[in-house]
Amino acid sequence: MTQTAEGPEILPPDLVMEKRPGNELIIRFSGTWTVHKTPPAFSDVAPRIRKYLPINEIVIDTEGLNRWDSIFILFLLELKKFARKNRIRLNLASIPPGALHLLNLAMKAESTRKMTDEDHGGPFLEKVGKAASLIARQIKGFHAFLGQVVLGFLNILSGRSRLRMDDFLLYLQNAGARALPIVSLVSFLVGLILAFVATVQLKIFGAQIFVADLVGIAMARDMGAMMVGIIMAGRTGATYAAQLGTMQVNEEIDALRTLGIRPIEFLVIPRILALSLMMVPLCIYADLLGIAGGAVVGAGFSDVTLLQYISETQRAVPLTHFFIGLGKCLVYGIIVSMVGCMKGLSCGRSAAAVGQVTTSAVVTSIVWIIVACAIITVICYVYGI
Repeated sequence: MTQTAEGPEILPPDLVMEKRPGNELIIRFSGTWTVHKTPPAFSDVAPRIRKYLPINEIVIDTEGLNRWDSIFILFLLELKKFARKNRIRLNLASIPPGALHLLNLAMKAESTRKMTDEDHGGPFLEKVGKAASLIARQIKGFHAFLGQVVLGFLNILSGRSRLRMDDFLLYLQNAGARALPIVSLVSFLVGLILAFVATVQLKIFGAQIFVADLVGIAMARDMGAMMVGIIMAGRTGATYAAQLGTMQVNEEIDALRTLGIRPIEFLVIPRILALSLMMVPLCIYADLLGIAGGAVVGAGFSDVTLLQYISETQRAVPLTHFFIGLGKCLVYGIIVSMVGCMKGLSCGRSAAAVGQVTTSAVVTSIVWIIVACAIITVICYVYGI
């Protein structure tokens, strides 16, 4: 039944609209708004709302609403979009709290999808500008984080702050002993693969003995440290980002600040110290396992004996190569730990944000490990080391 434009209008089955003085439209919901009830769709109601335009406010009245489900939320979501598009205030004070909560979640999801679509569109120069702005913010955030870490170390060295030894020893165990199985497997197989490649090529010239030189130098200077760095980026760096990100989502870090505890000194510095210290013994272990893997192939698939292989390795690989590899691995440990902690502290407030910062921490760490390796290698070449 439809009455005059200024009187009440009943839309079957359970919706009534009435315009009041002051350009205010009342929409009354009643009955059961569920999937099985098949209430009116917003596309059918929208033309009738337009008859009352112009209006300043739409007031929702749910006093007669008995039951509702997602159909009711979808209707309100479309009504909210309609009101925003036509610059009309929407009064939702009377809707059930549960419906209001679900409506807010739906609006947030809609806003997030819209922002994502906008990120993929736009002119080329606009994309470049956004990317440059993002890089500038990331550089600024890294400098701020680095400054806080340096100040935290100074506070610990000066005695104004101290490490919790129980937590620090736990971080040492997680970054050291528990990483041995994966480091052992990867390092041994990398040395074995290098030896296979070298044996196939050097066998042509009858120079299999130099397989020991190639494997030993490669593992000591670069491959051992790099494999450890990449393994720890995917294992420990990702763990740091996920742990701190989860604490950020649960507002535990905010609680620490409220208690007067600095998160950098309490959470970040112990992790950075533990991983950086453990990288050195892990690198030594990886170097030895890689050389052992090379010896299995070099002495087992050629005419070179194991004693000859060991003697050639000792002659071709001085301690200088090992020290360079250890220095690189220490740098990699600092990179991985700082990136993991920084990404975790910059996490958003949703579960999806934790996964994003964890992925970002691993990718960023690996990229900077490769960059650092290239820079240190060029420096060593320039100075003849």
